Amino acid sequence: MDKYVIETENLTKKYHNQTAVDRINLHVPKGKIYALLGRNGAGKTTTMKMLLNLVQPSDGSLYLFGETISNSSQKNYHRIGSIIEAPAFYENLTAKENLEILGRLRGWHRRDTIEHALYIVNLEKERKKLFREYSLGMKQRLGLAAAIMHEPELLILDEPMNGLDPVGIHETRKYLLQLCKEKGTTIFISSHVLNEVEQLADIIGIINQGKLLEETSLQELYRQGRRYAEFEVSDINKAALVLERKFHISDYAVIGSHILRVYEKLDSRAEINRVFVKEEITVATVSIGAGKLEDYFEKLVGGDGIG
Repeated sequence: MDKYVIETENLTKKYHNQTAVDRINLHVPKGKIYALLGRNGAGKTTTMKMLLNLVQPSDGSLYLFGETISNSSQKNYHRIGSIIEAPAFYENLTAKENLEILGRLRGWHRRDTIEHALYIVNLEKERKKLFREYSLGMKQRLGLAAAIMHEPELLILDEPMNGLDPVGIHETRKYLLQLCKEKGTTIFISSHVLNEVEQLADIIGIINQGKLLEETSLQELYRQGRRYAEFEVSDINKAALVLERKFHISDYAVIGSHILRVYEKLDSRAEINRVFVKEEITVATVSIGAGKLEDYFEKLVGGDGIG
């Protein structure tokens, strides 16, 4: 168990008769970046609040640094930095003054703690500006500065890219990767920016309607289920029937009105093409590809993606 910084067993949260998180089993290894993906209302933020002891679980067990949360000492929470929902600061204070308050509460870890944190998130030139004058992206970056200023071993970040412009997203991704690689920081994030997750995470968990549908490494996901054969055909419905009746293929996706992506029996694509032609289905192109994380998410959860 001690190889996981976060581990849960059948973790559940119910609000009256509604189940927000339903018996999920998370495994977050030390020194890795784990991304929890799901639509709004899927249970991501509730899960993170339970990890931080902000919300009490209805059932199940939760372990941080190998200790149950009920036995976890206060010092373990000092080992964690977090952003949950919108960062909260005093509106009438500057960035520097807000961080000074946090520093006094948490204890100072280095003489230049505040300057270092503001420099990392590119706010050192805005340190004297009042928080209420900050843009959404600047507020998010200040939240990240607050989360990292005490150099935590574990970061729990709820939508850390929210409100950031492309440059801010790039800089945040670069810094999180650096933290993980150079300092061994474990990072647990939720996000809807799937292309960023694909460049950032080692492991993904997909949660939908409170249930954890999948937990896998990106490497394993690529190896097992990401390659596909794509057919551009004249009659999508007739082609789908051929796949099902003649090749017993059920693992395929319809993209638009003319594209079929087949995720199994890829070595049979030449024979599939031959049968399509025999059945008077015009095949414009046949190709092999690898989908994006968004394709995998849609395939697993259904619907129109994560947004």
